[in-house]
Parts: sequence; C-alpha cells; structure tokens
Amino acid sequence: MESLLALVCLPILCLLAFACLPSPAANSHARTVRQLVTWVVGGECLLATGLAISHTASGPAAWTTSLGLPDSSLRLGLYFDGATGLMLVLVSFIGLVVSRFSIRYLDGEATQGRYYRWLAFTMGAVSLMVVAGNLLLFFAAWVGTSIGLHQLLLHYGHRAAAHRAAWTKFAISRLGDAFLVGALVLTFQSFGTFELSELFASVKDLAAASQLTDGHVAIGWLLVLGAVTKSAQFPFHTWLPDTMETPTPVSALMHAGIVNAGGYLIIRMSPLVALAPTALVTLAVIGAFTAVFGGVVMMTQPSVKRALAYSTIAQMGFMMLQCGLGAFSAAMLHILTHAMYKAYAFLSSGSVVAVSSATAGAKSPSPSPRMNIACWLVAASSTVLAYFAISTALGLDASEKPGGVVLAFILCLALTTWGWRLFALGQRTTILAALAGVVAICLVYVASYLAVDHLIRSALPVVPESPAVPFVLVGITLCFCVLLALHALLLRRRRPGWLEPIRVHAANGFYVDALYQRISAALARP
Repeated sequence: MESLLALVCLPILCLLAFACLPSPAANSHARTVRQLVTWVVGGECLLATGLAISHTASGPAAWTTSLGLPDSSLRLGLYFDGATGLMLVLVSFIGLVVSRFSIRYLDGEATQGRYYRWLAFTMGAVSLMVVAGNLLLFFAAWVGTSIGLHQLLLHYGHRAAAHRAAWTKFAISRLGDAFLVGALVLTFQSFGTFELSELFASVKDLAAASQLTDGHVAIGWLLVLGAVTKSAQFPFHTWLPDTMETPTPVSALMHAGIVNAGGYLIIRMSPLVALAPTALVTLAVIGAFTAVFGGVVMMTQPSVKRALAYSTIAQMGFMMLQCGLGAFSAAMLHILTHAMYKAYAFLSSGSVVAVSSATAGAKSPSPSPRMNIACWLVAASSTVLAYFAISTALGLDASEKPGGVVLAFILCLALTTWGWRLFALGQRTTILAALAGVVAICLVYVASYLAVDHLIRSALPVVPESPAVPFVLVGITLCFCVLLALHALLLRRRRPGWLEPIRVHAANGFYVDALYQRISAALARP
C-alpha cells in the first residue's frame, strides 16, 4: 500500500512538470505532448484504481507517507483513506476521458500544445490536492488548480468574453485563498501542526474533552467560506455561466472535477468544520438557496452550455446543502455521480441538435386535470413505497442519518416528477418502465450510498446539532416544494400570466452578474 502511494507521486509530478515546458515548444511538438499527457493520466488512473482496491482489501482507514524531515512540523506527506481513493479515481478517469476527447476536438489548432501543457498541470494540481496529507501542500495544490484553470479559460485569449470570465474567476478564487490562509494560520496556532493525520487525532481528543475555543470555531467558519467561493455558491457563482468561450473539454473538466474542490474541502476537513455547527447550518442555507436559484435560472436558458452551467450551480448548491446537514457520505456520492453525468453532458453537447431532431414529434403528457392528479398520486405513492421497501431491505434508516429524512424527501420528489411524466402518457409500456425505473434508481442509489458510507465513514465526525436545524430543515423542504410546483407550471401548455415576468428575469440570472461585470470591467481588457 505504501509503495503504491509513493508510486502515485510519479504521474502527478510528471503532470505538474509540463508547466515548465514553454508554450512555443509545446505547440511545435503538439502530437508528442498530447500523447505523453494521455499516457501519464492513464497511468495515474491505473495506479489510483490499484490504490483504491488495496485500501478496500487491506482495511486500514488511512496511510501517511512523509516526504520531508520526520521531526519537522512543516514536513510534507500524502494522506490516503476512502475519500481520497474515490476522488483520485474520479479525477484521473475524467482527466483521461477529457484528454482523449481533446485530441480530436483540438486537432489542427496551432495552440493545442499550450492547451495540453496547462491541461496536464491542472490535472496534476487537482490530483495533488486530493492526496495531500499536509495543509500547506493542500493549499499549494489548491492555488495551482486555480492557476491552471485560469490559463485554460484563456485558451482563446483574443476573445473579450474569455478574459472577463477568467479574471472574474481569478478574483473570486483569490478571495477563497484568503479564507483558506486564515484557516491555516489559526489551525497551526491551535494545534501546532499541518499534518492531517495529527490534526484529525487532535480534533477527536478535543471534541471528546469539550475544550473548544473561539479559534476552533473560526477555523470552521473560514473553511466554509473558502469552500463557498470555490464551488460557485451564490453570490460567487456568476463566473461559471460566463466561461462558455473556453473549449468544451475544459468545461467538462471544470464542471465535472474542479468545481467540486469546495465540496471535497468540506468533506476532507469535516473534523475541523464540525467544530463550528453554526457555520454548517449557514452552509446548508446557502446551498439550498443556490440549488433553488440555479434550478430556476437553468429552466429558462436557451443555450445548452449555459443551461448546463446553471445546472452545475444548482447541483453544487445541493451538494453543499448535504455537507451543511452533516450528510458527508451523501455529498461524496453526489460528487461522484454528478461529475460523471456532467462530463458526459458537456462532451456530448454538440449532438444536442441531432438528439432533438430524433425525438421531435414524441408524445408529450397532456392528461386531463383529474387524470393529472391521479398520475401524481400514483407516482408519489410508488416512489415512496419503493424507497422505503429498498431502504428497509438494505438496512438503511434515513431517520438515523444527519438530514436523512429531508434528503430522502427531496429524492422522492425528484423521482415523483420523473415517474409522473411517464405515467401521464397513459401507455402500458411506459407505466411499466416508470415503475421499473423508480425501483431501479432507488436500489442503485441506496446501495451506492451504503458503499460510499462504508468507505469513508471512519473518517467522518459526529456533527453536533444546532438549535436552528429544525427550522432550517422545514425551510429547505418548503423551498424544494415550491421548486417542484414551479417546474409543474412550466410543463403546462397554458402558463399563468404572472409567470412570464419571472421567466424573463430568471433568463437573465436575476441580473446578479451585472454587478460583477462592472467590477471586473477593468480587468477584462485583453
């Protein structure tokens, strides 16, 4: 296990080393550069898979390998547990897919060597952040990821829109860096070390002794604020929909991997974040608002890529909601599934016209009001029955999990909406498909959650419940019910008149980005 962990450093260091290659040289040997990058990422993917299997088979929760002086508090090291294994496999696999896809996508471009140079550096920085066992190394990789993404966003540097989005992202990222630096300083003052294994052991003893100070609480707040800025949470989300001038593979890598960094920060540092329960409640509120906001705006976007961007904002909001409720295992599962879906969605966005033409003329649900209500009731009852039957059979009790009841309710809402559209068609085959689909999705979700929870459960803290949690849970439930009602109204052929002004404002993102555009106007000059 330790030898594999040390061996995974080789592809990461090779990817980072591509930043030392001058762009003219990379462009002159673009074919060689893209092949080398693809091979190195493929090797990292194989090693990451081997590490994940070794961790599952061997059983220990974490391994640490020192890379510096063993007696120094500033030594650097690697940290590996279930969360690290899942994220490293995810990052390397998506990196491999994006690298392969980019070969044909950028074939013939004069600057594809420069593109692969920064693609390699970005993937190396993300991988290093995942396996970092020291907060200083984690922060260096965190900043390196932002620098690499900035260069990729400026791939078409002659476009003013690309400059505006890149520099807006750059400014917001520096704000997140400031929060993280503050957390690092307070962490060293409180615990005297940057090593994750030592930190987590100290936090566990500290929580057991109930010796929390204001400094410990401030660490949790700063980590939450850093994660909010990194994962495009409201009001720091405006840069993400404006990054449409970048190549589509970069969008896939960004939406499927890099934007998850904030969520991984919360999960990785959850023992420290749990020291500030009020910060977690605030994170849940921000995440819920971002999810609803992103979902509403997404439904009004005429552009495929902008709709996907707001979908990412909504999904990141929901993931932060899960983290804020203390459902870290559910948040990790959400990161994995959303990353795979969003990578596919962006890389296949060019075929949306063909898909739309192929489905043109397909029957849309248009039942009578009475039949509509009946379909909703059947869809809801079958979804709830399937979820509870499968949860009981697999031994999952949502009421025993942090935020489990609310998250299970939201899952049932989503499946009810999907099932209703099939039930409303009134055909026997679609009704049977809906029933089978609901059962299958519930089975896959519950089984996947239990598997992820088994892998990372030992590293997760017990989150103390804040007095405000019951009120927050009620508010979150009502918000998603309103979102469901709005979605149902948008599906109607005859929409109420008051909905049109809201649709226009939502299509413009409720003008939140106008303020950022004014602020970043000076930075946007190419």
